[in-house]
Amino acid sequence: MRLFIAINLPAPERQRIYDAAAPLRDAGFPIRWLEPETFHLTLKFLGNARSEVVPVVEQVIRKVASQTQAFPLGLGGFGAFPTIRRPRVIWMGADPTPALRCLKQDLEWALTKHGFERETRAFHPHVTLGRIDGDPGAGVFRGLDELAASLDYSGNTPVHKVDLMRSHPSRKGPRYTLMESGSLKGVDSAEG
Repeated sequence: MRLFIAINLPAPERQRIYDAAAPLRDAGFPIRWLEPETFHLTLKFLGNARSEVVPVVEQVIRKVASQTQAFPLGLGGFGAFPTIRRPRVIWMGADPTPALRCLKQDLEWALTKHGFERETRAFHPHVTLGRIDGDPGAGVFRGLDELAASLDYSGNTPVHKVDLMRSHPSRKGPRYTLMESGSLKGVDSAEG
């Protein structure tokens, strides 16, 4: 099963992001846009994992979350990986605050102790909005950079929990199911 650890955004924030990205969708670029219910910030992609590792990952998530103070997550700015002129992924950025970076790092180190490989690439927190399949060719994304830069969006959402998610890839786009959550410190269990 394909697993990842994420911060899931509240439904109103996902819808605000989706609405703000409407000019990008309407521009007709060859981008496979994701539905707002899939919007999340990935903290750690675990890949294909055997079912017997799930309890270990769930335990790590609960422990790390319980030692992390709840914090606000700032969102804003549209961009692309690897570049806006030759994109593979279209995203909305997230503010890499010390709280977010520490949460990511604590998860990395805790999972490394259980045999998971530590991510060595720089952490660029983002919410994936769309993907590009294949190579559409040179010049296809002309104007995307100006359009993305012209969009005005800023959001701030509280982070109360960390989620273990299972990915179900399909031709229509991914579908995700929640497997386990860990509540952050300072959050009522009824809130988280």
